[in-house]
Amino acid sequence: MSQYQTVCTQLKQAPKMWLVTGVAGFIGSNLLETLLKLDQKVVGLDNFATGHQYNLDEVQNLVSPAQWSNFSFIEGDIRHFEDCQKACMDVDYVLHQAALGSVPRSIVDPITTNATNITGFLNMLTAARDAKVSSFTYAASSSTYGDHPALPKVEENIGNPLSPYAVTKYVNELYADVFARTYAFKTIGLRYFNVFGKRQDPNGAYAAVIPKWTAAMIAGDEVFINGDGETSRDFCFIENTVQANILAAIANDEAKNQVYNVAVGDRTTLNDLFNALQAALHENGVTYNKKPVYREFRAGDVRHSQASIAKIEQFLDYEPEFNINQGINIAMPWYIKFV
Repeated sequence: MSQYQTVCTQLKQAPKMWLVTGVAGFIGSNLLETLLKLDQKVVGLDNFATGHQYNLDEVQNLVSPAQWSNFSFIEGDIRHFEDCQKACMDVDYVLHQAALGSVPRSIVDPITTNATNITGFLNMLTAARDAKVSSFTYAASSSTYGDHPALPKVEENIGNPLSPYAVTKYVNELYADVFARTYAFKTIGLRYFNVFGKRQDPNGAYAAVIPKWTAAMIAGDEVFINGDGETSRDFCFIENTVQANILAAIANDEAKNQVYNVAVGDRTTLNDLFNALQAALHENGVTYNKKPVYREFRAGDVRHSQASIAKIEQFLDYEPEFNINQGINIAMPWYIKFV
């Protein structure tokens, strides 16, 4: 039995109170689903800026009525300190996912990105400290590595940030470190690498590449690749990310006040990703025969990204259960149904 399976069994036997910010979003709603299925009590906070009510509705349909009754929702904004205080009351574990994502969005509108990702983060950090929560786990980002050329990415070695979004995520880590040294408040940051899976929105100008391309293929539209297609990423299936969050929340103090990569430690080019999505769709009865359309590289993007997961394996006993192809095959029926 893996450490994650052991932890899930222990949580079922002794339920806790969790706060998931950004609960109506992609990652937040998947965390909610898993926690409710483990019979945990969950408070969710969201302002629906990028999250959706239909994500919550889908979770409700996937859990029992008794499990759903363990969920309480607060419609609020992390930029409002009072909302953060209300959400943190009587909470054991905080999983802070609320943020305004997307590198291109931050380039277009750095002020809103800063307000949400830095002011909002500081509000949550302060409210959680004041409420004396047992642990505070937050969504960091692989964008923090910036222009550092080395592969794989190791937590201690970062470069210059390449976008306002990357700046905000690095500032989160700095604030968490200061709170540890100033207030003895313990946190864990999880540097996500290209998370994908069900309930990741394929619509909108800032949709992530996997849902965006999949939706285009299903509709028979052209797929656009920024650059030559040899740009590579460490794509991480959502279930691996959920595992990392839960292991981080219950981690012992020796593992706290750290940041960890959350990935699978692999690298997939955009050209290979295109082929994998095309094949998975074919397996599900959808044929897409068009060639991708190549265009200019996108501002703020790094060329290659691959994580070392040695640190999270050592300190949190993290074991990614799904590689990119397994994740795509699991998620594809959801994308087809959603689109």
